[in-house]
Amino acid sequence: MNGRKLLAGAAVVAVAGVCVSSAVRDESFAPPIVDSGPVRLVAFDSCDNAVKELRTAMAPYVTAYGLGGRTAFATAEGMAADSAGVAQRDTMPKAATPPAEQQGHSTTNVHEQGVDEPDLVKTDGKRVVSITDGKLRVLDVAGRSITGTLDLGDRHASQLLVSGDRALLVVQSQIPIMDPGFAPGDRPYPGMPGSEIVLVDLKALKEIGSLKTDGFYLDARQVGGTARVVVRSLPRLPWVYPDQTTNDAGALRRNREILQSEPVTSWLPRYELAENGAKTSGTLVDCANVSRPASHAASSMLTVLTFELSGQLGTGQPVSIVADGDTVYGTDRNLYVADDHRLLPEIPGRPRVQRPVTTAVHQFDISQAGPPKHVASGDVAGTLLNQYSLSEHEGVLRVATTTGTMTPCCWRRGDVAQEQLPLTESAVTTLRRDGNRLAQVGRVDGLGKGERIYSVRFIGRMGYVVTFRQTDPLYTLDLSDPGQPRVTGELKITGFSAYLHPAGDGKLIGVGQEATEQGRTTGTQVSLFDIGNPASPQRLSQFHLPGSSSEAQFDPHAFLFWPQDGTLVIPVTEYKTNPNATSVVLKVDGNQLRETGRITEPQSQTYGGARRTIVIGDQLWSVSAAGVQITARNGLTQQAWLPF
Repeated sequence: MNGRKLLAGAAVVAVAGVCVSSAVRDESFAPPIVDSGPVRLVAFDSCDNAVKELRTAMAPYVTAYGLGGRTAFATAEGMAADSAGVAQRDTMPKAATPPAEQQGHSTTNVHEQGVDEPDLVKTDGKRVVSITDGKLRVLDVAGRSITGTLDLGDRHASQLLVSGDRALLVVQSQIPIMDPGFAPGDRPYPGMPGSEIVLVDLKALKEIGSLKTDGFYLDARQVGGTARVVVRSLPRLPWVYPDQTTNDAGALRRNREILQSEPVTSWLPRYELAENGAKTSGTLVDCANVSRPASHAASSMLTVLTFELSGQLGTGQPVSIVADGDTVYGTDRNLYVADDHRLLPEIPGRPRVQRPVTTAVHQFDISQAGPPKHVASGDVAGTLLNQYSLSEHEGVLRVATTTGTMTPCCWRRGDVAQEQLPLTESAVTTLRRDGNRLAQVGRVDGLGKGERIYSVRFIGRMGYVVTFRQTDPLYTLDLSDPGQPRVTGELKITGFSAYLHPAGDGKLIGVGQEATEQGRTTGTQVSLFDIGNPASPQRLSQFHLPGSSSEAQFDPHAFLFWPQDGTLVIPVTEYKTNPNATSVVLKVDGNQLRETGRITEPQSQTYGGARRTIVIGDQLWSVSAAGVQITARNGLTQQAWLPF
């Protein structure tokens, strides 16, 4: 997500991201700042050793106000927001559906073919499953009717995966939950953020099982009928705070005692499973299934859950890492989790230091049934934009990052502009697995000096990177020799593309914002690029809608391109006297990009317009929180409106 990252989710305040300060400190606690690399995951050999290591790692960051200070805070993306594959092995699970081009309907716009991503709407061409307003609805395509609704009560489902007659829903709190390290008077909401995974029978429209876990949902990927869900959890320690009976020094001593007395279960995520009419609860993961890098702060834990959608839900065969993480990328054989270390706490009493930011990348083998297996880790300089900054091709992982000396705490990508940062530049690094390491093979840097990456797309052996500050350089990169990646061409235009999509025949579509020569954005922009000659990329055509923005800029799932006839649909909101939400329908016709019309639903003013549009036969189905509008693909005449 993310975005940034794909910025679709609500932010939560996380203990893993605090900048800490306290007037009370003990100079005897003066370990080195956590080193970010090289990275290697190692499993704990026992629970006794695990708790010793976790206590030691966290000790330097404990203050009189717990893990953090009175003014500590950080933001973290709830979903991401917000993924060219290699040859399948014979043991690989097969993709649930063939490529969309071979079907009569579109599917979710995903990074990697055969690797599905959670979204608001799913279809198999015969039915449409939607959770756009938090309720699960099943619609019959032939009958143009709603055949069933599952009300989840006060649980708001935000993401959806489907396999056959099973659906996996993700439910998470949208309320910012304050760090338990805050003083009681400083936090409006007690408790910790949580996520819930719900397995649903689509025929009977009933819940099969529900799994609640600590932490919040990060992202998920599905290959065939197997879904991998990544959640991030925080330790639960009962900190004390200075009050009328305890001063800062007393609270600090007590918090250090609490740290040394807490059991290992205070770091391990918990669960509550409701299934087959019974409820069970406890610690989600065993110490033996937890791995950790050589250096860490013990302030965050990532857990990968595995679900076979055709069976029972269970507890997800959990595998955990003592690490933060913000980006998930998957192919049909590997799952990658990236950690940019931005949410490491600062050591109390030390000034906020400027240090190079690196990103750790952990590779998990998912080619076999069952839980993933960690096989390698590595790191690269800089930070990622989103999952499209990662791409695996012929055994090589390509990683696009923006580098520069940045303060690692507390702001994430979208907010770092609030601080005066030194000169930045971007790079693409190639990595290949060497034993249990992701070793650097090659690197090309110097992209967009003084700018940052706004979008990335890897297509086969080529890469395309957009950086922006005032103008938009589109760089083309030749990655055919991973040991010597190189820039082959550059196109400078105003504005920027926040999402890049291959359009075939040496063409690329960009969705973003037009901007003035000074870098001030002016409205939604869709560009058609000619990338047939890597040495001289050109923009062939442009659509510009002044005073507007599109969800497709930060969530590619909102982007629809149907290559059979060049239909392109994105939702847009125009900021006039009253915001006006419509879906713009464009057509890629040779070297031209032209608008063919708009789709406006009857209740767009009230509900904000359609979030997703899908192709089914010769129709466009546009789904919003208010209902589904069915429109003829040719001519855009409205054929039906199905209100929710």
